[in-house]
Amino acid sequence: MSDSRLSFKEMCAKFDVTPRTLRYYEYIELLQPEREGRSRYYSPREVARMKLIMRGRRWGFQLEDIRQWLLIYEEEGTDAQLRTWIEMADRQLEVLGKQRAQLDEAIAELTENRDETKATLAGKS
Repeated sequence: MSDSRLSFKEMCAKFDVTPRTLRYYEYIELLQPEREGRSRYYSPREVARMKLIMRGRRWGFQLEDIRQWLLIYEEEGTDAQLRTWIEMADRQLEVLGKQRAQLDEAIAELTENRDETKATLAGKS
């Protein structure tokens, strides 16, 4: 075995994912590990893809969007993939901005309600 490949267990540990998650990513064709018998080995290419997948998930992208984006590289090359990435990032930044505004509003309302409740309790003492 080459030192540059990771075993299934090593891949799970490196990215702190469950075996089920890693198998699912393989099932939906996000990853394509090399197989030797029943063992799976992940090349540097697959490790790089997993890094991109994990970033995408952290930023709120759907797995299908990530899969389509990774496919662009294979079918159309780096420039097309980078242009698509910019478009995807712009859309996701808009979504995250709206979510942030909703969270800020919810936090403000909850804080106000908590403070009113504390004042009510303090007035009863």
